[in-house]
Amino acid sequence: MRRHRLRTTPHRSPRSLARLGVALLLTVAAGVGAGGAAAPGTAPGGAQPRAAEPAALDSVIPAPAAVAPGGSPYEITAATGIRVPSGSSAAAGSARDAGEYLAGVLRPSTGFELPVGSKSGDVELRLNAKLKKAVGTEGYELTSGAGGVLITAAAPAGLFHGVQTLRQLLPAAVEAGTQQDGPWLVAGGRITDEPRFAYRSAMLDVSRHFFTVEQAKRYIDQLALYKYNTLHLHLTDDQGWRLAIDSWPNLAEYGGSTQVGGGPGGYYTKDQYRDLVAYAASRHMTVVPEVDMPGHTNAALASYAELNCDGVAPPLYTGTSVGFSSLCVPKEVTYDFVDDVVRELAELTPGPYLHIGGDEAHSTPHDEYVAFMDRAQEIVGKYGKTVIGWHQLAGANPVEGAVAQYWGTSGNDQEVIDAAKAGTPLVLSPANRTYLDMKYHAQTPLGLSWAGYVEVRQSYDWDPGTYMGGGVPESAVLGVEAPLWSETLSTSDQIEFMAFPRAAGAAELGWSPAAKLGWDGYRDRLVAQGPRWDAMGIDFYRSTQVPWE
Repeated sequence: MRRHRLRTTPHRSPRSLARLGVALLLTVAAGVGAGGAAAPGTAPGGAQPRAAEPAALDSVIPAPAAVAPGGSPYEITAATGIRVPSGSSAAAGSARDAGEYLAGVLRPSTGFELPVGSKSGDVELRLNAKLKKAVGTEGYELTSGAGGVLITAAAPAGLFHGVQTLRQLLPAAVEAGTQQDGPWLVAGGRITDEPRFAYRSAMLDVSRHFFTVEQAKRYIDQLALYKYNTLHLHLTDDQGWRLAIDSWPNLAEYGGSTQVGGGPGGYYTKDQYRDLVAYAASRHMTVVPEVDMPGHTNAALASYAELNCDGVAPPLYTGTSVGFSSLCVPKEVTYDFVDDVVRELAELTPGPYLHIGGDEAHSTPHDEYVAFMDRAQEIVGKYGKTVIGWHQLAGANPVEGAVAQYWGTSGNDQEVIDAAKAGTPLVLSPANRTYLDMKYHAQTPLGLSWAGYVEVRQSYDWDPGTYMGGGVPESAVLGVEAPLWSETLSTSDQIEFMAFPRAAGAAELGWSPAAKLGWDGYRDRLVAQGPRWDAMGIDFYRSTQVPWE
């Protein structure tokens, strides 16, 4: 199994290093700072320090629900401390965790000590259960003035999301892993914020190409900045099985031994999976594991001959075609297999959902597909979890509470519309909008294009509340997901190039009120994310649709 150390300093690809070198040369030649992307302070040649102008309160992504600017800014200095509630309660501990997280972000770039404690501090994180009526469990209030910054929330997730807003209100250089010059100003005023949708997810496909725990953690940290609360892990497919299952050990040991193109593959041990789930939870993200079935199962079929109707195991598969594999629906051993896998997966997964796939089962006759999904859903319920399936689940018999994930491109699929109107909640991930693996344009060196080219505006410029046709109400939409399939992706740089900027837009569609959505305003706010991504070491796609600084 491949291992990579998680970088603690900004990650730079050759392309981003080259851009940085050009920017530095231009800065020296001009004798001025490079705006928000460069470390502020006195430039070479004796130029004056840049003007101290804090970012506007409404400049962040996702757009906050309500903003009331006013008053003097607050400056984080060497004297700043972070105040959290005292006591040993779970709430106090969660607030302290948020405080330590914030300090961990700010210390490398500011060089300040930023002690976290309960006695004093100009930056205060406060839990107040009474705020739940106003902003729910994920919302927050942020108040800033000359005397300090106060973030208040009803629950720990809200504090954490408020911290992400505070990060974006500070200069982009705050994300750097080495000390930068200030000033570190936060604009004065008040933000009151809460999410529009409860489910705001990104999917990482670790089956077509395997990504290590460290690579997944890096992506989690990037997503957290934009208030995602769910990480959907696509753990199994034709090309690889990526989680150890004690009762069927060959699944990982043999089925996980390759990937697209024939690379070495890999899999997570149970302890590694637990570590990943715990890390996501520390960023207030719930892991939703997916075991795709009855199709997309060649890795399992190759690992155990008895799962095949003819009793013959096929060879491992390293291509990218879909729809050719199927578990043997009539065999009872198939359901022994599903029961064991779901049981072990449920034991490892504290979140409420298990994703059972169900898409592109072209080799499974429809009546067998319906019969299989009936039994698979029953097994998931048996172990106390809620089913999520791709929207083909709507063509079977979704159990009460089951969630259908829509990946079509029109919003007019009648089976899905009927299921939604009958009470099946929807997660929207239309492939021609939110699939992060779709090429931006014909010359994009990575990705696929079967759903069309998906430029930044195309990805953002739609409304989840009105997307589905046939009179499906917004109340039927549980949330939004941005899936990233990995047929063409094998490195963190490649993940980031395809995900950003589009992952930021999907996050806004899931969080911000409909009245706050709009391409022109989003594009202007997106400009400020470029220097921030540079500081974070994210080699993002510089779309010509955005006037990057």
